[in-house]
Amino acid sequence: MFGFLQNLDSLHQTFWYIAIPVSVIFIIQTILTFIGADGADGIEADFDGDLDGGDAPFQLFSLRNLINFLIGFSWTGVLFYTKLENKTILVLLATAVGAAFLFLFFLLIRQIMKLSEDNTFKLANTVGKVGSVYLSIPEERSGSGKVQVSVNGTTHELDAITSGERIPSGNMVKITGIESGKLLIVEKL
Repeated sequence: MFGFLQNLDSLHQTFWYIAIPVSVIFIIQTILTFIGADGADGIEADFDGDLDGGDAPFQLFSLRNLINFLIGFSWTGVLFYTKLENKTILVLLATAVGAAFLFLFFLLIRQIMKLSEDNTFKLANTVGKVGSVYLSIPEERSGSGKVQVSVNGTTHELDAITSGERIPSGNMVKITGIESGKLLIVEKL
């Protein structure tokens, strides 16, 4: 397939036979990642098994991690083959560089994970917040009104009740609790 490899030693050929297809796969993975079509980012393993070791940000055994290791391993072997006489040292160096690629990927993913934030709206996040009454709230839980409250930079219009006197529209209220999992309990400020 690759005619230029016929005159090389078997170890040198092996490095090339690993480097070329792995580089093609790496380029395809990179393109898919940038266009958003790739779901595999090394965070989950590519096979079934209980590898949950705690709070690790990624699984060691994934296709992406194998590709990262083989990129470092094979290209180190190709580039240093003629420079190092001792082939054992060459293989050890290539293995170390492959492991370094894995470590760098680990650090990169760890930094990216720090950037993630959960902006999922949860009603419990409204407790302690201040909002304004949108539709007046009847006195002593005799019915519900509506309040507007901002959580994570987004304004939500939610049903609310009060244990005190009627709260007319436009008044500021503090959310003190949640009832039945869907009604805010508020008090006038």
